[in-house]
Amino acid sequence: MSRPTAPHADHPDLRADCGSCFGLCCVALPFARSADFGADKAAGTPCGNLQEDFGCGIHARLRERGYPGCTVFDCFGAGQKVSQVTFGGRSWRTEPESARTMYEVFPVVRQLHELLRYTAEALDLPAAKAAHHELRRAYDRLDALTRDTAEALLATDVPALRAEVNTHLLRASELARAAVPGKKRNHRGADLLGARLRGAKLRGATLRGACLIAADLSGADLREADLIGADMRDTDLSGADLTGALFLTQPQLNAARGDTATRIPAALRRPGHWGS
Repeated sequence: MSRPTAPHADHPDLRADCGSCFGLCCVALPFARSADFGADKAAGTPCGNLQEDFGCGIHARLRERGYPGCTVFDCFGAGQKVSQVTFGGRSWRTEPESARTMYEVFPVVRQLHELLRYTAEALDLPAAKAAHHELRRAYDRLDALTRDTAEALLATDVPALRAEVNTHLLRASELARAAVPGKKRNHRGADLLGARLRGAKLRGATLRGACLIAADLSGADLREADLIGADMRDTDLSGADLTGALFLTQPQLNAARGDTATRIPAALRRPGHWGS
């Protein structure tokens, strides 16, 4: 029997399906009153906006109600996996004795699903074909682990697994960016807080883990740039071209600022709060 094909990065299994989740991000995770959240909430305590059906009572008005932090969070499909697979559709409300374990498992699976999403994207890169065998092995291992028991998930050394998978993701990135003509800039892990990079030529650059908070990247060429882990809070992407950007996620776009002239990968959505 042949192996099932690995999902693409925009596959529904790697997208949050809040209707199939028990509101885990609204319960398991803590947040503090700040510019991102309108109130304090301890881990394991339901958010005051969580409804009986596990939906958010202010979902359509999160930013105007003081919860922009919620709009830049994405579980990459971990919420429904934990709710429907790990715990078999039994919620923390109907089985309160399982609540603590469910809350502990959720952030673990969320990290694994993030890695699945990156690995699936790398498998979509034709230029990274030489790395596809190891990437596929990594994907299958991650996928199997997300379907394991709660006990096995809690025993997982996530940092070690992330470091291992990142080796393959880095190789895929190097192969993909090598196909881009010209010299590529290296801003890996760079502190570019508030940097003035308007119109910068960053095609094929690596910005892995870079701090781009409030940086001006308006009109910049970010095609095929590696943006994995880059902090893009309040980054100005007005008129920027992110076509084919590597490992760019929806939360990164949601945290940034852009406009109708900003070009983004087809698999991602233009944030509703972006101006014209």
